[in-house]
Amino acid sequence: MTYFHGLVAASLLFLLLERALPAREQRVLRDGWAKDLFYLFFNGHFYALVFGGVVAAFAARTRESLAALSLLPEHGLLDGAPFALAFVVYLVVSDFLQWCVHNLLHRLPILWTFHQVHHSITTMDWAGNFRFHWVELVVYRSLLYVPLLFLGGAPEALLAAWVLATAWGHFNHANVRLRLGPLGCVLNSPAMHLWHHDKSSEGGAFKNYGVVLSLWDFLFGTAYWPRARAPRRLGYPGMERLPDDLARQLVWPLLPEDAA
Repeated sequence: MTYFHGLVAASLLFLLLERALPAREQRVLRDGWAKDLFYLFFNGHFYALVFGGVVAAFAARTRESLAALSLLPEHGLLDGAPFALAFVVYLVVSDFLQWCVHNLLHRLPILWTFHQVHHSITTMDWAGNFRFHWVELVVYRSLLYVPLLFLGGAPEALLAAWVLATAWGHFNHANVRLRLGPLGCVLNSPAMHLWHHDKSSEGGAFKNYGVVLSLWDFLFGTAYWPRARAPRRLGYPGMERLPDDLARQLVWPLLPEDAA
C-alpha cells in the first residue's frame, strides 16, 4: 500500500459515512467542493510528485550534514523495534509535533496568513481536511523531519501512522454523527474540531489544535468543547480578503497584489 492508496480509501470511506450517518443536513456538492477535491489530490499526491525530488535531495543532504557533525546517532531509537511499537511511537510523536506546528500556524502572523486558506471553510465535511496552502506542507515536513530522523525504525510503520493520521483528519472534518464518549478526552472528534473552525471568539481564538489526539489540548489548556451545541458559523473574521478563486489562493499571499 502507498500513501495515495490510503488517502483514496479514507476519502471513499467518509464519503459513504457522511451519506449514512450525517450530523447536519448539507449538500454533497456544496459550494467549494470541486476546489477542495483539487486540494485533496494536489496536497495529498501531486505535491509529492512535483516536489518529491527536491524534498528527497534536501532530506539526504540534511541526514549527511547531521551525521558529519555527529548529531545523528548511528542507530535510530526504533531500529529493530516491533512494527506495533514503532507504529504507536511514530503516531504519538508525530501527532504531538503536528499539534505544536498547528499551534504556530495560528500564533505566528506570517504562518497564519497561509493557514487562512484552511480556515476559509464555511461548510464542513471530510474534503475540507486537505484544503490548505501548499506552504503548510513545507512548514510541517521541515519541522517534523529532523525529530523523526532520530527515531529510525521501519518505514512501513511510519507510513501506517501517516495513513491513520490522514484518515483521522478526514474524520475530524467529516459531517458524521459518531460520538467517542469518554474517549473524546484522548481522541479528537468532529464535534470538538468543529469548534476549532468557529468564526466567533467564543472560547478564545487559540483552541483545539489536535489531529489524532485531543489529549494535547486538554494537557496544555487549549481545549474548548461545549458538547451540547455546535458553532453557529465557521470561518474567521476578515476572511473576505482571501481570494475565492483557486488560482489566486495558490499564490496567496506570495504576490504583492494578493497580499495587499
